[in-house]
Amino acid sequence: MTEKAAPKTPKAAKPVTVVTPEPVAVPKTNILAIVALVTGIAGLTVVPFVSSIVAVVTGHMARKEVRRTGEQGDGLALAGLITGYIGIGLGLLVAVLLIAFFGIVLASGINSYGY
Repeated sequence: MTEKAAPKTPKAAKPVTVVTPEPVAVPKTNILAIVALVTGIAGLTVVPFVSSIVAVVTGHMARKEVRRTGEQGDGLALAGLITGYIGIGLGLLVAVLLIAFFGIVLASGINSYGY
């Protein structure tokens, strides 16, 4: 006679441990760095020259503060500095070209009209 094998009992599953991650404190971003980037972009688009000067000043202040406090935002401050210096350079270039243009127009207009 054949004997029936006893049904196999399932092995006990290992207990699952759920690990909840602890919140990590992320350093905050420096406000002056954000201001430098925003004014640098504004200096290239909306309010030329004046915003570029603000971007350069706040960018230098932000980089110094980031190094001192360890906050995030050094890249933002650097981008603000770069866009600020580009805005100042373009502003000065436009001013020189306008002065040269009006100087040429005035110099050529004096003799051609017989005044």
